[in-house]
Amino acid sequence: MAAEGKIDPMHQFTVQPLVPLHIGEYDVSFTNSAAWMLAALALIGLFMWGGMRRQVVPGRWQMAVEGLTGFIDDMLNVNIGPNGKKYVPYIFSLFTFILACNLLGLMPFGIIPGFHAFTPTSHFSITGVLAIISFSIVLLVGFAKHKLHFFSLFVPHGTPIVMVPLIFIIEFISFMVRPFSLGLRLFVAMIAGHILMEVFGSFIISAGNTFAAEPASGGGVMGLLVSAISFLFIIGVSALELLVAAIQAYVFALLTTLYLNDAENLH
Repeated sequence: MAAEGKIDPMHQFTVQPLVPLHIGEYDVSFTNSAAWMLAALALIGLFMWGGMRRQVVPGRWQMAVEGLTGFIDDMLNVNIGPNGKKYVPYIFSLFTFILACNLLGLMPFGIIPGFHAFTPTSHFSITGVLAIISFSIVLLVGFAKHKLHFFSLFVPHGTPIVMVPLIFIIEFISFMVRPFSLGLRLFVAMIAGHILMEVFGSFIISAGNTFAAEPASGGGVMGLLVSAISFLFIIGVSALELLVAAIQAYVFALLTTLYLNDAENLH
């Protein structure tokens, strides 16, 4: 958003109400964040619908869906074992939702006047909730399967008796920090990349305006050079962000799988 001729790189993260709605003192408005999350769900639904049409000779779409579900199944089988099969629906939903939100936020919808992409995963309130859901499942599985023996997770096998209290406290704190670090990692990765792209975009606009105002002057030539370099940088950053969008979705799903392994198998 321009303010006094400057571009605010944080404006892209502003949550704005699209359909204002209040219930008593509570604001339950339908926001742009909710709209983009629904768009991500619609994209996932379309992807699954197109790939679940059973054909004798699988098409590319069907092969993509089967390949993705097979990828998630293999990840769970490697990290948890046969018991991991029951978590395929959740990990698949988690991975595809984060990936869809990440990718939708990188689409060049800004070319449409008054319209720009929004990345729900650039807000800690979203990534934090996803992390809390995953952590809650870990706790439910751990206590349901192992009862109080689940606390043995915090005392590695072979720990000397004298060291048990200290190790237990350290392991317990490390365990409780997991949802925070899980949500923070995704949030930081997405917000940092988007800020960087916005900054380089502002360089292109500012330097281009300088060249347009004084094309023959030294400042104008320098503005053109800065604009060209910034353009190359933003292409590279955009390509990197596409990779980061996929990697962060994978890391979130992988860490959730590893935490579920702790709940299933302990040490």
